[in-house]
Amino acid sequence: MNYNTTRNGVSLVENIGTIGKNYMIHSYKHNGQLYKSWDEAVLLEKNDDFYVFGNQNTKVTEVDGRSWYTKEPAILFYFKNHWFNIIGQCKEKGLTFYCNMTSPFLIEEEVIKYIDYDLDVRIFPTGSFKILDQREYKYHKKKMRYSTELDGIIKKELSALIDMIKKKDYFFQKHTIDKYVSQYQQLLQYEQEKMTL
Repeated sequence: MNYNTTRNGVSLVENIGTIGKNYMIHSYKHNGQLYKSWDEAVLLEKNDDFYVFGNQNTKVTEVDGRSWYTKEPAILFYFKNHWFNIIGQCKEKGLTFYCNMTSPFLIEEEVIKYIDYDLDVRIFPTGSFKILDQREYKYHKKKMRYSTELDGIIKKELSALIDMIKKKDYFFQKHTIDKYVSQYQQLLQYEQEKMTL
């Protein structure tokens, strides 16, 4: 993955399209290898700091070629200046969140792209949370030679994310997720109605 946020002087985030447009998601590893992809992410909102996407019943393809489909509606927050993303998942057992430590995202040829840095945080419906894949991070840090500077950024951003979780920041509020799920479902209904005309 060529992680350059501009092309010919044009930002690869700012040129994102209109609300309701569908994008793919490509997650890479530090060595440039495509790690995982999702075939749907519908743009719901864009502003100066973050973009919001929604999806459901989305095909996910793993690095080994295996694929599976998500079930529940999910709201995805991608940040321009933070090294993580946040996914709100409306599961039967309650609202859960999955946060990935990643590079800031960019958009290139209708694909959302970022580098996955192994560490994840799972937030349960009770509000408790758990840091995942710390062993994987240590392994890839050595194998792929994460720099000291990069390691420091990841740890600093993980600390900032945990602080947001503990404070129940905007992104972790049920009414926030409900609002975007409703918007996503309305957009889907609108597209279905257009197809029947």
